[in-house]
Amino acid sequence: MSLLPSGEPRPRYDLERLLAVAVQVFIERGYDATSMHDVSAASGLSKSSLYHHVTSKEQLLRLALERALEPLLASTEEPEALHGRAIDRLRHLVRRDVQVLAEQLPYVTLLLRVHGNTETERWALDQRRRFDRIVAGLVQQAVDEGDVRPDVDARTTARLVFGVVNSLVEWYRPGSDRTPAQLADQVEQLVLRGITA
Repeated sequence: MSLLPSGEPRPRYDLERLLAVAVQVFIERGYDATSMHDVSAASGLSKSSLYHHVTSKEQLLRLALERALEPLLASTEEPEALHGRAIDRLRHLVRRDVQVLAEQLPYVTLLLRVHGNTETERWALDQRRRFDRIVAGLVQQAVDEGDVRPDVDARTTARLVFGVVNSLVEWYRPGSDRTPAQLADQVEQLVLRGITA
């Protein structure tokens, strides 16, 4: 059994655990300022052991960002997001976004902090813009259907609505006094009430 310098047993790592550690280091230090040496030190794995799991720091980033983006984008393909009045579809996306954020909190936090300095970051920003366009289209459709006030700008409203949702990463912690469903209720009522006709 391999031991850490402290004499404690070295933890066994699979890709899931390694990814969780890497994400925490990326959040704390910033992706650009993090080296594979930093990930190695935080995980207790040697650099050669890291490369057994991944080929690069950027691959770790891509895997982490996929954790946030895949369920977010998948929510736009759910039946509740595709059928019915646009305002109801928008409500569904707000609720699902809160749920994804709560379930994938470190990964969403990382997603919201990427700057576009690497190919992977630019890919992630493109995916976020794609989501924004879908939401803006729903807002505009809800305006056209008479459920959202006609004086709102669809793109600005989409950004503001999901800006509120994304701000949850700053203070929400799993196990807090509010469940994701309760948070979704509050966000839906407070934010969408302000734009409905």
